[in-house]
Amino acid sequence: MLTPVLEIGGTHVTAALVDTAEPALAHPAHRLALPAQGSADAILTGLAEAASRLPVADGAAWGVAVPGPFDYRRGVGLFEGVGKFDSLHGVDVGAELRTRLPVPPATLDFLNDADAFAIGEYAAGAARGHARAVCVTLGTGVGSAFLAHGVPVGSGPLVPPDGSAHLLTYGGKPLEDTVSRRGIRAAYTRAVAAGPGPVPDVRDIAALARAGDRSARIVLDHAFRALGEVLAPWLCAFEATVLVVGGSIAGSWDLVEAPLRIGLAEGPDPRLAHRLPLRTSRRPAEAPLLGAAWWARRGADESGTRTGRWS
Repeated sequence: MLTPVLEIGGTHVTAALVDTAEPALAHPAHRLALPAQGSADAILTGLAEAASRLPVADGAAWGVAVPGPFDYRRGVGLFEGVGKFDSLHGVDVGAELRTRLPVPPATLDFLNDADAFAIGEYAAGAARGHARAVCVTLGTGVGSAFLAHGVPVGSGPLVPPDGSAHLLTYGGKPLEDTVSRRGIRAAYTRAVAAGPGPVPDVRDIAALARAGDRSARIVLDHAFRALGEVLAPWLCAFEATVLVVGGSIAGSWDLVEAPLRIGLAEGPDPRLAHRLPLRTSRRPAEAPLLGAAWWARRGADESGTRTGRWS
């Protein structure tokens, strides 16, 4: 069964057809630039343009992965003051897509982009076979998903509010002040008392750490140790069977894993650092697409109301 999907990022949209029986991409994906600061019409036109590249049959069930804030049940944008897609605030994206897609869809199932990544890793990646998987993505922010048998858990005492790690704090400040592209670059700038001029990106800071730059190594160690400390209580409460780390910063896994384990050991159960498998994404580019298709296919196979995060 081929399922069409859209993955909406901050500056791009990717359209793909996914064979959910594999699961795998049935054809090469189409990635187009998206004007995140543009008008609602410009953004929606970009989404429809990407969708038009796919050979989709009548009455298909579409999966759409989109970052928050978003009302996934109603398909309405809630972006406001987040630096992207502000023009979609209050816009019924689902209704707009139904009129703009080249072939009318049977259904549109929206889900959070971090959930889509996690579900993709559960279906065909590093979380496969794990009943209780926690997946985090490290990049411009900290995305997260807590999966129980492949279904995102977004409420209750076992997970952070909305299942979102970015809502957690470290040292009295938002976690993303420490663990994110912005936080790591700012910490390195402070550490070396850098004056005016370009600030190294995380990839460059990682290269400096490997080359023996003590300040770079201290900054990265602190960031990933903090991540472990903050996640540890929730990993214990959720009884996670694996932690999967994705996102651009996970590309420096040789610098991430050791301090992350040290941070986990400082949680409520020090044994967590040794018994919990830590994995990097096996399908970093494809996972959100596979997850969106799996979610849409699941919705087509079941009855009842669907939502972007299930409890």
